[in-house]
Amino acid sequence: MSMPLQRGVSGGVRVSDSSDDLRDSQMKDKSEKEGHLTLRFPFAFLFTSNSNTQSTDPYNARTRHRLMLLFLKISLVLIVVLALAGSFWWTISISTTSRGHVYHNYRRLQEQLVSDLLDIGEISAGPTRWKELEYCSVDSENYVPCFNVSESLDRFCGPGGSRQECLVLPPVDYKVPLRWPTGKDVIWYHNVKITADEVLTSGSINKRMMMMDDDQISFRSASPMFDEVEDYSHQIAQMIGIKNDNFIEAGVRTILDIGCGYGSFGAHLLSKQLLTMCIANYEASGSQVQLTLERGLPAMIASFVSTQLPYPSLSFDMLHCSTCGIDWDQKDGLLLVEVDRVLKPGGYFVWTSPLTNARNKEDIKRWNFVHDFADSICWTLLSQQDKTVVWKKTVKTKCYSSRKPGVGPSVCSKGHEVESPYYRPLQMWLGGTRSRRWIPIEGRTRWPNRSNMNKTELSLYGLHPEEVGEDAANWKANVRDYWSLLSPLIFSDHPKRPGDEDPSPPYNMLRNVLDMNAQYGGLNAALLEAKKSVWVMNVAPTAGPNHLPMILDRGFVGVLHDWCEAFPTYPRTYDLVHADNLLSLQMSQRKSSCSLLQILTEVDRLLRPEGWVIIRDTVQLVEAARALTTQLKWEARVIEVESSSDQRLLICQKPFTKRQSI
Repeated sequence: MSMPLQRGVSGGVRVSDSSDDLRDSQMKDKSEKEGHLTLRFPFAFLFTSNSNTQSTDPYNARTRHRLMLLFLKISLVLIVVLALAGSFWWTISISTTSRGHVYHNYRRLQEQLVSDLLDIGEISAGPTRWKELEYCSVDSENYVPCFNVSESLDRFCGPGGSRQECLVLPPVDYKVPLRWPTGKDVIWYHNVKITADEVLTSGSINKRMMMMDDDQISFRSASPMFDEVEDYSHQIAQMIGIKNDNFIEAGVRTILDIGCGYGSFGAHLLSKQLLTMCIANYEASGSQVQLTLERGLPAMIASFVSTQLPYPSLSFDMLHCSTCGIDWDQKDGLLLVEVDRVLKPGGYFVWTSPLTNARNKEDIKRWNFVHDFADSICWTLLSQQDKTVVWKKTVKTKCYSSRKPGVGPSVCSKGHEVESPYYRPLQMWLGGTRSRRWIPIEGRTRWPNRSNMNKTELSLYGLHPEEVGEDAANWKANVRDYWSLLSPLIFSDHPKRPGDEDPSPPYNMLRNVLDMNAQYGGLNAALLEAKKSVWVMNVAPTAGPNHLPMILDRGFVGVLHDWCEAFPTYPRTYDLVHADNLLSLQMSQRKSSCSLLQILTEVDRLLRPEGWVIIRDTVQLVEAARALTTQLKWEARVIEVESSSDQRLLICQKPFTKRQSI
């Protein structure tokens, strides 16, 4: 890859210092030109004049003027005719074999023209057009569009719930998160919005692991509370019948943790190669999602209120709810139907709640409803110990047809089956039963081989091994290139952390990665193979092909999302945001409801200070994005991918800008 050259202007006009020499030279040139002008230019009489005679004859002057205009008009017509004739002759002379090459060159010229026009537009518009965006108010430090617009827990992205047209600044005392894995157990208190009382009064096992220590919040692995989490996971393994706590051998890899506390259960399971996605409601303060993400663990805002989760049917191997605050007996079991939809065949639902060990009449009634409803949707109660219950989803679709008439919700008809709903209203029917992906978790390839699908597995998604193999090879090379670029050395004016000295190597402290157009999950797979200590939120844009089922089946995590809406997370969430051909995808929509600047402004909200952005796209879109980075106050460089490629890389870094304390 080569660095782009800065455009500039070279050359100039040299002026003689001697007026006498200049006069002599002019007289000599005039005499020579008069001697040869007629030979070189037969129409010279239109443009030359005799100062002794013609200058005093107004009639001759008007005649010359008319003749000159007539000559120019005739010349212009001839030029146009010749150009059209030449174009026509060139068009009919193109052979079939050369059309592809000509089209390619034409496209390159077209892209260069667009790029140049963008530069011209930027220069001509001046500072008024490319004015830097203003900073948001202090109240927006933890602003989450689509969620904190009303008292309701529902997501609302209509008028009044849209994103802000400003840049969100971090809190005054914000500090760059500690490097992984230290950052998993220690976070800076001022980086998140939580009060000391919320830390001290949090109730569940996962939350009680927090301890205040000056300006830090610690999740000490060596504390007695950690032993409780270890014992809890061991208890779940025993209830399922798993030996040596080896969840992987039982077919478990991905877990959806509903109301995850502050991620301690998922943090513990990382040592067992399990990937846990935390989801919880939007919370204005003491957010479970915000603290979990600050620890470098997967999380996003989502709720069981009125819409389906933005995941395909049959997504997770296990769903976990430990005092998660959801009343599963409400809405006639509708929320349990949604759990069943996203749970893979043979998957487990683990529920820990005082209700499972009820004593009073009302609680016993509620428990009996959940117990009976789970049985009606073909869940098997494996075990019940203390306050914890484990169910197993059926692996046989025949179970649904063998139920007594009127028992439990019906199976979703073929016409209503939607594999990846995007916040569709909750449905009272069982989904996924007709899917080709209905495969028991015990019958799937074990992790980590699960990430590299074989020919039979790829056929479920209409893909061929050659196609996916080539994609994987490309991403391996891309990751090597990316890692060499994620260094402040490509920026001569690397932003310093306010009040600190220059950061010491390694500079690229990455943990949370967002892939805005994940496609097959190739970036995620390449990062894992390169043994990078990261996790990736793989996004399948609603504007393009939906490969999210395949991504989740590979053992990764991801979500369906419309990038004309705000992403369901808090500000300062990700260390790296990657967009491969996302801009082309979004701009190809006939009725796109957002601009390129709005998408990039949302990316700025998601980025941590000193976070990186990598955009790979066509020349014209990369140049358009580069022009907008001035408004976002990003450092930006355009990198050429290959000399023959129609694409470019845009590498950006968000500066660490602090709000001035009052």
